[in-house]
Amino acid sequence: MNISVVVPVFNADKSLRELVSRLSPVLDALCENYELILVNDGSEDGSWKTITQLAAEHTWIRGIDLMRNYGQHNAVLCGIRAAKHEIVVTLDDDLQHPPEEIPKLVQKLAEGYDVVYGIPEKKQHGIWRNFASLVTRWTMRSTLGSKVPSEFSPFRALRTQTREAFGQYHSPFVSIEVLLTWASTRFGSIKVRHEARQFGASTYTFRKLLGYVPLLITGYSALPLRFASLAGFGFTIFGFLVLVYVLGRYFILGGSLPGFPFLASAIAIFSGVQLFALGVIGEYLAQMHFRTMDRPIYTIRNTTTRS
Repeated sequence: MNISVVVPVFNADKSLRELVSRLSPVLDALCENYELILVNDGSEDGSWKTITQLAAEHTWIRGIDLMRNYGQHNAVLCGIRAAKHEIVVTLDDDLQHPPEEIPKLVQKLAEGYDVVYGIPEKKQHGIWRNFASLVTRWTMRSTLGSKVPSEFSPFRALRTQTREAFGQYHSPFVSIEVLLTWASTRFGSIKVRHEARQFGASTYTFRKLLGYVPLLITGYSALPLRFASLAGFGFTIFGFLVLVYVLGRYFILGGSLPGFPFLASAIAIFSGVQLFALGVIGEYLAQMHFRTMDRPIYTIRNTTTRS
């Protein structure tokens, strides 16, 4: 068994050496051949300098330097595509995912799963961050259905062959969790330790996580379009029933329905539904526009690959 460890790096200069020192004995005991791929996602500190030093000191470490910050999922995808071994383990650079827990994921993977997530026993995040993560998970399961695992995290072990399912994926908006559902439905999970952040502060703010939700919905699901269609159909039926009521009142009672407020309310409802439907369509057109621009998922500036 051989393992590739992928770590997206963003402003993690202070934690990288400790990460490497803790990874080395774990991988030595776990497998015969291994590598660590550090993907520098446009860090603004000395992370890339540290990565090049680590790669020079250790033959099992490779560095990839992206030209700008593309986002965690894009950086992870870059690392997965560069992996050489049959199993890939991904974890964050802040040591909240203890490297000592990697054997748990790999052992669980050997039970026949294609992807195994390390679920924190107790999350070391703030209440708003946890709430935003909960909303994101609920959104994914609501829009993509039961094929999405009920729990997931950036700490995961997967079979490298799963990347074949999204080898031709080129959209700039990336969700690793969604892409993995294109490859398999054999998902597993196991409880792991989740340690407090020792260095810096998380860049995944409450606002960023919630902003991820509409992109997730419109990027990988047609559910909003169906909802808009159902809403339009429902209010069409409502309008038809109102028309029947008005005509029935006119012919039976001999008079029209009085009241401007009723008419104004009906017009406001219909106008709101139309604008909502147009907004949903606009979101999908925007997604199509960004994809036709052929923007890269990531661009590599440099690597530390040995000749």
